[in-house]
Amino acid sequence: MTYQQAEQLLQKYGQEHLLEYYPELNEEQRAALLADISKVDFSVLENLGTHAQRIMGKLSPADALTCEDVEAHRAEFEKEGLKAIRAGKVAAVLLAGGQGTRLGITGPKGMFDMGETSPHTIFSLQMDNIFDVVKKAGCMFHIFVMTSDINDAATRAYFEQCNYFGYDRKKIHFYEQKLAPACSKEGRIYLEEKYKVAQSPNGNGGWYSSLIEAGYGPLLESEGIEWLNIYAVDNVLQRICDPVFVGATILSGCACSGKVVRKTSPEERVGVLCKEDGRPAIIEYYEMPTDLAALRGDDGRLVYCYGVILNYLFSVKGLNAIYSDKLPCHLAFKAIPHIEGGVKVTPAEPCGYKFETLAVDLIALMGSCLAFEVVREREFAPVKNRTGVDSVDSARALLKLNGVRL
Repeated sequence: MTYQQAEQLLQKYGQEHLLEYYPELNEEQRAALLADISKVDFSVLENLGTHAQRIMGKLSPADALTCEDVEAHRAEFEKEGLKAIRAGKVAAVLLAGGQGTRLGITGPKGMFDMGETSPHTIFSLQMDNIFDVVKKAGCMFHIFVMTSDINDAATRAYFEQCNYFGYDRKKIHFYEQKLAPACSKEGRIYLEEKYKVAQSPNGNGGWYSSLIEAGYGPLLESEGIEWLNIYAVDNVLQRICDPVFVGATILSGCACSGKVVRKTSPEERVGVLCKEDGRPAIIEYYEMPTDLAALRGDDGRLVYCYGVILNYLFSVKGLNAIYSDKLPCHLAFKAIPHIEGGVKVTPAEPCGYKFETLAVDLIALMGSCLAFEVVREREFAPVKNRTGVDSVDSARALLKLNGVRL
């Protein structure tokens, strides 16, 4: 992109200030700024002023396969799932675009070391879980790793350094999550540096569109991949391409499924898989009406009890059918470091918006979703904080409970 092209583009959106410091930049910085501007998704600005709390439809509890149901049909489900995995119909997608800032490291979150006497990074622990399935199925499946602009190079280098954890290199594919600009309350896009537009990953809802735009559509088709199991990097007990989960989903006839755990309390900070106006939906913990969150049945259990753990299985056919549909954009009001008056400022209070789409919003578009309950202590050990709830300490305790020697 030339300076003139950038100028014309910015005039169209009223963002000419992004070139304010261009005259004082060196050639390398100028090239970097123009490249940034060429990639900006200005369409997200249309969402400003639309972020009021949405009107909730009529909620009802989700139908689910309980842990008891799963155990009763485990052999049947596993047989069907292994059949699909061996036929190459199942692949995994690791959502790994985040940094480990809250854990005290500067690199990718997956590189955080959970070990006590020997190295056990989050990446390596999850790959160990994948090998459990590989050994049972007798074959490897494709793994797509979604990184971000801030950690892509480090993630790729780490996998190479670890010799891809003994996995077939040809079956591990990296791609970057798309970015969205950050802006002021008035819609003025920030500069992070005089030569760099302030941008951040656009949320995990864009995982499939980013995968397709990275050029992997033909691979999905040529390899006959029909199901994609997406999972979050911050749960060290993730069971990935679990054949029981895969088989149950296929036999259910649903277009997608989600692993869930029973909430420990109405206040637990997890989204709830339920129904909204008769369609599957995930209601975030901060959106769920407090009276419904606390509602209990005759058995004393929470009625809206199925908390999601960001482990979903999606039909590729279903995803392709909704690929062109626009996901709702969520605005996050944040303290955003930016250039102001020629000086870099780091606000202590929120000053602007970041734009994100969420994977949970795909559920409603898919039309049908199986809630698949798992045992919390076996499959849910989130690593979000250094200490306390959902922390390194609590995850280590759960890893040990599951026989992992740290």
